[in-house]
Amino acid sequence: MRLTRRGWAVAGVVVASVVLAWLSGPRSLNAVVGPLIVALAVGALTTYRAERPAMSREPIADGEVGDRRTVTLRFEVTTPVAATVADAVGDGVSADGAVAETTLTGDGHQYEITLGARGIHEVGPVTLTVTDVLGLVERRFRYESHETVTVYPPIDELGGEAGAVRRLEGAGKADDREEFDHLREYERGDALRDVHWKSAAKRPDDELVVKEFGSASEVGAVGVVATGVQGRSDELARAAASVTSFLLETGRPVELTTPDGRDAAESAAEGRRRLLELLAVVDAGEVDEEVLAAADVRVRARRDGVVVEVDGVEIAYDRLRDDRRQRTGGRSTSREVVA
Repeated sequence: MRLTRRGWAVAGVVVASVVLAWLSGPRSLNAVVGPLIVALAVGALTTYRAERPAMSREPIADGEVGDRRTVTLRFEVTTPVAATVADAVGDGVSADGAVAETTLTGDGHQYEITLGARGIHEVGPVTLTVTDVLGLVERRFRYESHETVTVYPPIDELGGEAGAVRRLEGAGKADDREEFDHLREYERGDALRDVHWKSAAKRPDDELVVKEFGSASEVGAVGVVATGVQGRSDELARAAASVTSFLLETGRPVELTTPDGRDAAESAAEGRRRLLELLAVVDAGEVDEEVLAAADVRVRARRDGVVVEVDGVEIAYDRLRDDRRQRTGGRSTSREVVA
């Protein structure tokens, strides 16, 4: 328990009044010092008798970089209490209202945070400063209450060059290449092995055409490996999150391996959160050579950029992104992360 700035000002007036009373007579002491001493005494007694409110937190929902979340602190009080609430916010998260003067009524104190950086970040502890009605005396209570929030990497919409996207979509499929379906015009990113050279030679404009095969194929889980060099982990996480989310949304199970671990998801509705949690903390590094060789998709963050390798063909990640549908102000298009 201690005096506030206002309390110290009042105490200074009391001291000055005592000096004036000693010089000019007790009348000044009775007129000024008396009420101020009473106010200080009442404030000290009120603050001293203030009980420590019980406090609890509501969980903070995980989200992507740029998302905003509401932090809710609940204090159990029997009567309204004037107080200042200060909640510590760690690196990677910015807050609006983490320190605020308020009146506790039992409804809970709320403020907003912005998820600024990929990773697992901590919020807390809490310091509650209770004051008397006049704001002369304060008492502090500290709550060693912490809550973590996992910040996922941003997820881009993949819909850039049609051939590159189609190649990614077909990763890990064992097509029955005897079931020929039709011919179509060549698009950047198509495999040269699928070019129908005889038909292309007959076209007057010398444009290439590729063979499309029937849907008879064995579709299994897509093995995705994410590796990167030091200083490119954020770009690696973003690309890997976008690639795995794209594959899951096309109905493909995904097995993801990073330098930090391995996990799998059967669908976008089951397990996708676990993959994002893995990518939230991914760092630079390599994986076992056997795992890398067996992967269907390799996401590599190199010093000159990020590439996605499918069937031995490297595709610059920027060719997969659909710049027309990317996030604005750090937020992605409507996409909900489910467990």
